[in-house]
Amino acid sequence: MKLSEKRNIRRLLIRSTNWIGDAVMTTPALRAIRMNFPGVHIGLLAKPWVMPLFDHCPHIDARIPYDAAGRHRGWMGKLRLAKDLRRYQFDAAILLQNAFEAALITWLAGIPLRIGFDSDGRRLLLTHPVRRTPAVRKVHQTHYYMEILTGTGLWTDSANLELFTGREDAVLAESLLRKHGVRPGDRLVGLNASAAYGPAKQWPTDRFARLADKLQDAYGVKLVLFGGPGDKDLGRVLTSRMEGTAIDFCGQTRLGEAIALIQRCDLFITNDSGLMHVAAALNVPLIAIFGSTDPVATGPASTNGRVVRVPIDCSPCLKPECPLGHLNCMNLITVDMVFEATREFL
Repeated sequence: MKLSEKRNIRRLLIRSTNWIGDAVMTTPALRAIRMNFPGVHIGLLAKPWVMPLFDHCPHIDARIPYDAAGRHRGWMGKLRLAKDLRRYQFDAAILLQNAFEAALITWLAGIPLRIGFDSDGRRLLLTHPVRRTPAVRKVHQTHYYMEILTGTGLWTDSANLELFTGREDAVLAESLLRKHGVRPGDRLVGLNASAAYGPAKQWPTDRFARLADKLQDAYGVKLVLFGGPGDKDLGRVLTSRMEGTAIDFCGQTRLGEAIALIQRCDLFITNDSGLMHVAAALNVPLIAIFGSTDPVATGPASTNGRVVRVPIDCSPCLKPECPLGHLNCMNLITVDMVFEATREFL
């Protein structure tokens, strides 16, 4: 980016990614954007389910919801969104989201400078396309997003993740824990048996249940189950297979409350998931169980995080379902392997 172009930017739009984990991994890029544009008004366009991640982010001045299920649904909705964005009179847009429609919307909105990777056939819609090389796709995604900045001549800071929590969510989280008999000095272990994008990312539920029982027997911890709106049945199945007890918050909390609850945990044990990245950003002690996905690209970016996996010839395959017909790489991860990893933290 030419220095003259940078000086002319007074209002800047950032298009967020669409998934919780990806959005958390963009936080180093958000911090770097603010450092590059200290006096600029920065707006963030995001889907409603990831917006709570940025409710208390000091690097953002305005939060603009992309209501894909309502006002901005379908092609007519995209035109409405472009019209909505025109009112902000943005001078530039940085697209952390890779899809063609992300570039199209900012082009339709008449934003003069449009920055992003040249993928998905959108090069002609960008004024500052950044080449997405094979090497870029092999690094951790925190660096992947920052490459959009360095490829445009902007500078970046560290790759440290960050999340900012609000007092209201923290108070609600403590209230929820008190209702379930958790006292301030109690040690909490969070368990997240869920994962989006198919069952190949999920360690078997019965093993989570056996691990939970071993943790309670060995350390006397209290267990908290995490999961999204579609995980209520998963929580019921997990508790039914346990001999001990757990506090089941699967599908029971908003994202902001879940973040505050994770921050309260002494250890968080999880599949590769959005909440894994939340725990990493909060620097909560973390054990991540990996099967089909690649810890080099999407592992927990935290010095407090440990990955448990069994590498086999076909892993990481990045497929939502195991092509062998069963969760081979996940089945090779035993309860004792994960339990042994908890000794470092508990």
